[in-house]
Amino acid sequence: MPEGPAYVIIGASLAGAKAAETLREDGFGGTIVLIGTEPERPYERPPLSKGYLLGNADKSSLYVHEEHWYAGNQVDLRPSVTAIGIDRGARRVDLDNGDAVSYDRLLLTTGAYPRVLQVPGGDLDGVHYLRTTADSEALATALVPIPGEETRVVIVGGGWIGLEVAAAAREKGCAVTVLEPEPTPLHRQIGPELGERFADLHRAHGVEFRLGDSARELRSQEGRVIAVLTTEGAELPADVVVVAIGAAPNVALAEAAGLEVAVPEAGGGVLVDAALRTSDPDIFAAGDVANVDHPLLGRRVRVEHWANALHGGPAAARSMIGQQVSYDRVPYFFSDQYDLGMETSGLPEPGHYDEVVYRGDPTTLEFIAFWLSGGAVVAGMNVNVWDVTGDIQALIRAGYGGARVDTARLADPDVSLAALLG
Repeated sequence: MPEGPAYVIIGASLAGAKAAETLREDGFGGTIVLIGTEPERPYERPPLSKGYLLGNADKSSLYVHEEHWYAGNQVDLRPSVTAIGIDRGARRVDLDNGDAVSYDRLLLTTGAYPRVLQVPGGDLDGVHYLRTTADSEALATALVPIPGEETRVVIVGGGWIGLEVAAAAREKGCAVTVLEPEPTPLHRQIGPELGERFADLHRAHGVEFRLGDSARELRSQEGRVIAVLTTEGAELPADVVVVAIGAAPNVALAEAAGLEVAVPEAGGGVLVDAALRTSDPDIFAAGDVANVDHPLLGRRVRVEHWANALHGGPAAARSMIGQQVSYDRVPYFFSDQYDLGMETSGLPEPGHYDEVVYRGDPTTLEFIAFWLSGGAVVAGMNVNVWDVTGDIQALIRAGYGGARVDTARLADPDVSLAALLG
């Protein structure tokens, strides 16, 4: 058994697994216990709404590490176990199997859970959520076309998960309707300008949108969903309903332990500083659950994207072992829908920009969009344009540092992005 202090990680997620990996790589020789509610060893979630849902990715490709890695690196992985309490005075984590583990330092990577559709019929058979491998497998089975018929899919929510599932369902030959209360899909994530571009993409592939509308009731026959009634009075036939109305951070454990958490209106999550340390100096948080005092953005943010888990876990691990950490990475996420692949850097949320500048024609599937605030670049999206993320993120860093750009040169494809930094 390893000697020295005991570090416990609650959440056998991408963030948790990468934290354990970093602890070992950076020389931590003590005990590492990695606790996870799911029966699977840690895996990555983006393929669940993309390649794995479509059947283009093997399950083995999802896992963060090979199965033998944990034992080989003396990481005590405990799947199918849930932490039910943290006793900060005793430095102990209580588990639902009756066991308890002591810690010297503790990391919370408990992630988030899908928000539940609170309407009559919301728990019927045929209603799906997407968070786990089991969810993705069940949805993939449900999207198999009915022989001689077209499977009718209603997706409640036009965010990233909703649109990725819509693309997968269309590729499987289903009829798809997306319900979204905002005026465009992705309105809260990237604003109306780019949201409309994604709406156009999906309409071109046969997806119907009902914008400014939402579900008020699900109708059933013999316990199974057959239709969605909307607030605007429509009745949408449905063989499958996918609920994609966002996620909420898993803060119950932290809150019960007396750690400071953010109110939902401020994004929720466990409050951490730039070193990912909570209000208890021996407890840290990373990934979806962490509400970070972000040094670059100058505000608190809670980011649910894959890259935040990938990099946040290691940053927290380094902080736990006493390294100087300032978690100031530019937020990054990606999506694949039909023939569109894109990467977005920054957080282009409405209220945090005042202008959108395009390099290329946004009505095509090959362009770059920049969100600006006061003449400074605060976010960028490259659509089917590759190997530019580094330059876009450099522009964002410069923008937050006060640098303004010439928008005519920013829009000119003959001017290199690197030249704009000069």
